[in-house]
Amino acid sequence: MFLPRVKIGVFVLEGMNSLATSLYFNYLFFHMREQFGFGNLGNLLLCAVSGFVYMLVAQFGGRFAQRHGYFFALRIGFSVMAVALVLGSFAGTVPECFATMILWTLGMSFTWPTLEATISEQEPPARLQRLIGIYNVVWASGTALAYFIGGAMLEKLGPLSIFLVPAALHVAQLGLLTWLAHLNRHATSAPAAFVAGLSAETASRRSPVPPAMFLKMALLANPFAYLAMNALLPVIPQVSAKLGLTPMFAGFFCSVWFFARAASFVVLWQWTGWHYRFRWLAGAYVAMALGFAVILLDAHLWFLVLAQIVFGAAVGLIYYSSLFYSMDVGETKGEHGGFHESAIGAGICAGPAVGAAALRFFPEAPNMNIWAVGGLLAIGFLVLQRLRHRRAG
Repeated sequence: MFLPRVKIGVFVLEGMNSLATSLYFNYLFFHMREQFGFGNLGNLLLCAVSGFVYMLVAQFGGRFAQRHGYFFALRIGFSVMAVALVLGSFAGTVPECFATMILWTLGMSFTWPTLEATISEQEPPARLQRLIGIYNVVWASGTALAYFIGGAMLEKLGPLSIFLVPAALHVAQLGLLTWLAHLNRHATSAPAAFVAGLSAETASRRSPVPPAMFLKMALLANPFAYLAMNALLPVIPQVSAKLGLTPMFAGFFCSVWFFARAASFVVLWQWTGWHYRFRWLAGAYVAMALGFAVILLDAHLWFLVLAQIVFGAAVGLIYYSSLFYSMDVGETKGEHGGFHESAIGAGICAGPAVGAAALRFFPEAPNMNIWAVGGLLAIGFLVLQRLRHRRAG
């Protein structure tokens, strides 16, 4: 059990992690476009490689944290990410940039599953809902802020800033983590009666679908949401170029969906009526798919803003479902956090990979990546419906 003030410190670590990871990874696509002439194909491939690595390692990272200690796992993750970014600041070739990104992703695999588990460990159901709500708002707000200011940072401070500013944040995380580990030596164990899982039993009376099946459906839907998000993010530099936006103004206008997602987390945290309700999950999935298509197919700036609001709110509910059910139904928080993050990695890999393949084999159809990803989203919805009507084994 962690002391309450230690968990407050973990929220600070989470916010710093969100800022650092978003500043580096989201603006790496702009950096690759400016420095090496990357178009949609190259950036989609870069994103797919990152997702593939994260998919393979995140589950191990969560299991490692469960067995060897959360703070130890975080120390490894922050250290590896900091070293990778410092080395990356000297990268002058495409292979070196790929190597930096891969090493950084390996480190990140030890952080997000562990942060989720640290917040959720041995919490009673009512408090678990509150802590997951705060957790989601913190990381989503950090990501939104990072995307909003990242373009201006890139323009004003130069390309090295996307490596060195996040590296400095990771070093600061290590310092804060050392202090929190010292405080936590005085923590006491929580009574067994407060282990999470009671809310899943109560919720099972709200729906004919068992809680374990909701976990399966959410773990399916969330990779498809990340599939859409990460088929979108690598092509934002080209979308913004078509609209005549500099990186700074691209950060301003294309961060709308990040803020919409953060706002949806606030609503979902305070209102629990969506828990174990299939229609909310299914409705969000459809809205997410439609928002994705409009963002990439429509060239009007204000349509782009409106579509981002819908898209951000939809992926917010899907993500919240995956994390909440993972923590509510499962008792081994580190391992379930690893499953949740590994599923995210699968989506990060699949969306860009399909988009890149479509552009590679159909270069004469510049929108083929959108239709290919849209087809995958349709398949995902059909599988989601099939799970809904299947009895849990």
